[in-house]
Amino acid sequence: MEVLETTAVIRLACNVLILASFCSPTLFFFLVIYFMLFLSLPLYIPLSPLLSSSHSSPNPPQTHIHTYASFIEPMSPFKLFFFTALILAAFSASVADFNSDVNVAWGNGRGKILNNGQLLTLSLDKSSGSGFQSKTEYLFGKIDMQIKLVPGNSAGTVTTFYLKSEGSTWDEIDFEFLGNMSGDPYTLHTNVYTQGKGDKEQQFHLWFDPTANFHTYSILWNPQRIILTVDDTPIREFKNSESIGVLFPKNKPMRMYASLWNADDWATRGGLVKTDWSKAPFMASYRNIKIDSKPNSNWYTQEMDSTSQARLRWVQKNYMIYNYCTDRRRFPQAPKECTASS
Repeated sequence: MEVLETTAVIRLACNVLILASFCSPTLFFFLVIYFMLFLSLPLYIPLSPLLSSSHSSPNPPQTHIHTYASFIEPMSPFKLFFFTALILAAFSASVADFNSDVNVAWGNGRGKILNNGQLLTLSLDKSSGSGFQSKTEYLFGKIDMQIKLVPGNSAGTVTTFYLKSEGSTWDEIDFEFLGNMSGDPYTLHTNVYTQGKGDKEQQFHLWFDPTANFHTYSILWNPQRIILTVDDTPIREFKNSESIGVLFPKNKPMRMYASLWNADDWATRGGLVKTDWSKAPFMASYRNIKIDSKPNSNWYTQEMDSTSQARLRWVQKNYMIYNYCTDRRRFPQAPKECTASS
């Protein structure tokens, strides 16, 4: 029985490691360490060849060292499978590979996948920008992306991360980072389109320098709401208000897109500041893409708790610079979703 159990454990471990080697080198390495340190099997390694005694001593070495396995009870195949499943589930949502998850869609070589699929850079020069897109469409999901924006004088440039469906009546959820002159803050432009209709812009400054390090930008999209977050801090919530006649994107699968392009006709101070091409090429970097589209995950029914709501109010009070809900020149009568009770 012990031999059969040990054989089953070893077979399962080998299968998991083989699968992991195809998924991600990082996952493979992690699981190797995991099996070695925490799920040691009762395999006893003869240490005497490794512990040589003095040639002048007639006595064999007195070994007070035991194998790691002798201190730890081996786990049953059921426990091994359970803990392995937990780790694989965590990595399936957290470890991603640009090589397997996205296509560099345009830019004629200006978009580059580096570091064995863990980093993607986009560049922009006077001839062209660049962009990539997910290989898969998603109907609802939570997508995280770490981005480091174009440093220095980025006026006229736009770096994006967004979801969008196909067709003339498309749905779309936007993160757009509008560049600025050196020393001036980026403008984070957000919008939601349903059936080709947008006009739901909110804009923010950030409370950090988004060019110095990578920061995490997230889109949570479920049937009840859209939540946009920056480093786990919510900056915007767009609720499903179909009950009062407001369109909400819920029927069309969307693909994830990201791009770096020139928009100096409008991006910086309404187009007054143009792109300084002497600073080209401009470069933005993306890493740690995380896509969770499994409807049995927490995001599918996620709401904002009191802590998240307080953080949202803090951002909107201190860092929001434009809100379509309060723009009476564009909307003399406030849009319905803006006046609906939360």
